[in-house]
Amino acid sequence: MGGSPGTPSNPSPPYAEKRTVPRFALFADVEVLDLATEARMSGRVSEISRKGCFVDLLNPLPKETRVRLKVSRDLGSFATKGRIIYTMEGMGMGVAFEDIPADELKILDAWLVELAG
Repeated sequence: MGGSPGTPSNPSPPYAEKRTVPRFALFADVEVLDLATEARMSGRVSEISRKGCFVDLLNPLPKETRVRLKVSRDLGSFATKGRIIYTMEGMGMGVAFEDIPADELKILDAWLVELAG
């Protein structure tokens, strides 16, 4: 049926290889709200795409935590719900966007067009 003992039959590639949309460098402030505990924290976004972003935080939230993000930069702000899909202790966390409101998606798309140009 496949591989040697102890070898996953379908190993999972790193997140960078799983991405289906381009990701761009973006340095912006972000406020993260843990939806379960209502704890708020501030960080920085260092990468963003149409599906998610990377938030620089020394103490990232656990994987699968549901959050609300508000990303702010000189051109306004973008807000949506998300879910932590991976963490890097002492560095930050990858957030997948969920249920982006249409008006917020227009803002995000405008930023991505600018970043791609």
